[in-house]
Amino acid sequence: MNCQSIEEVYEVVKDQEVSFIQLWFADVLGMIKSFSIRPSELEEAMTEGMGFDGSSIMGFARIEESDMVAKPDPSTFQILPWRQEKKPVARMFCDILQPDGSPFPGDPRYAFKRMLARAAEKGYTYYIGPELEYFYFARNDRPEVLDQGGYFDTAPLDYAADLRRQTIFAMEQIGIRVEYSHHEVAHSQHEIDMRFDEGLRMADKVMSFRLTVKEIAWQNNVYATFMPKPIFGINGSGMHTHQSLFKEGRNAFYDPKDPFHLSEIAKGYIAGILKHAREITSICNQWVNSYKRLVPGYEAPVYIAWARRNRSTMVRVPMYKPGKEMATRIEYRAPDPACNPYLAFAVMLAAGLKGVENKYPLPEPVEEDVYHLSDAERDRLGIQSLPGNLFEAIDETAKSELVRDALGEHIFNKFIENKRIEWDNYRIHVTDYEVDRYLPIL
Repeated sequence: MNCQSIEEVYEVVKDQEVSFIQLWFADVLGMIKSFSIRPSELEEAMTEGMGFDGSSIMGFARIEESDMVAKPDPSTFQILPWRQEKKPVARMFCDILQPDGSPFPGDPRYAFKRMLARAAEKGYTYYIGPELEYFYFARNDRPEVLDQGGYFDTAPLDYAADLRRQTIFAMEQIGIRVEYSHHEVAHSQHEIDMRFDEGLRMADKVMSFRLTVKEIAWQNNVYATFMPKPIFGINGSGMHTHQSLFKEGRNAFYDPKDPFHLSEIAKGYIAGILKHAREITSICNQWVNSYKRLVPGYEAPVYIAWARRNRSTMVRVPMYKPGKEMATRIEYRAPDPACNPYLAFAVMLAAGLKGVENKYPLPEPVEEDVYHLSDAERDRLGIQSLPGNLFEAIDETAKSELVRDALGEHIFNKFIENKRIEWDNYRIHVTDYEVDRYLPIL
């Protein structure tokens, strides 16, 4: 279903006898917030927006500034496949406005739209293709894997092939095109890869993807999680993000004469990601648990470097189809699937564009396994590390003018404030590790 106008939404709601329309938006942490309206309220919602109290939404407004308006985007209208009752339920993503009709600066979707507009002013269209990994667990209060499968395994080791199939069918019903799905490296870990798309559409799709995975799992009495590192000692879940800039319908990252088939724009973009990597890490890896994934030995990037085939680096230039213009892109491997996609994509784009605009020099690629280099060798090559924990990452972000500019003052301050509270709560918590380690000896 692909509605492009308010009139088309009205028509589908009437013809399909839609019973409720859920209005979706994201808080600063990337959690979907929603309220439902009846078709009788649809015209008001589409023309004026629906008022709500924003004071209880994370990162939105203080109680004395709490009046907000949710204005649905008709191009995001879809009927939800897991709510196929006699009269179906639909959803639309919303832009959040202030009572005077101006964009609310705390809306993550608006922050990303603002960055996309900056790119468009320079003639660029931003395309993204994220690969989201996740786990299926038994429905109890502790992580309990469902299978002993590994990378690309099939039945009987891959317990969840049918779950993935159901999920993909549901995703396709809401307009998400899927390229691949498979069992991942860790037990009970899976991946579904979406076909690349324009930036805002893809950010909306990531939000829909995560909810769809969870809904289909729940219907099958299984729990799905995008927690970056739910189990110690096995691989965590990443969101490797393929990205490129197009200009006048052509891939601006492609240069057939370059040995790597990379244009100067692509090289500047990679250099921007590398230079600003530490500043944007907390946005792309926003939880305390995110840094349990970003450690050596589990395929997650730790060191700030780039390469072509080398998967131990933070940025990779995939070489599946060398010399093919449409396939030329970069892969940023640091983000995890629990981030806020609107904010994460915004800071990736900001860093890349900064490298393009300022013509940052691109270091030589590192085709060796970075994990096996000594500290002295990494120092010689100028390879820095990503932040080792949320505290360090937030400290880097708090000093970043690039992130402040990309997200806007409101979101920047609210995000930093929230993450510092999270770190403090974690810092004072007594863990099972401490009890097991110290109680017998101290």
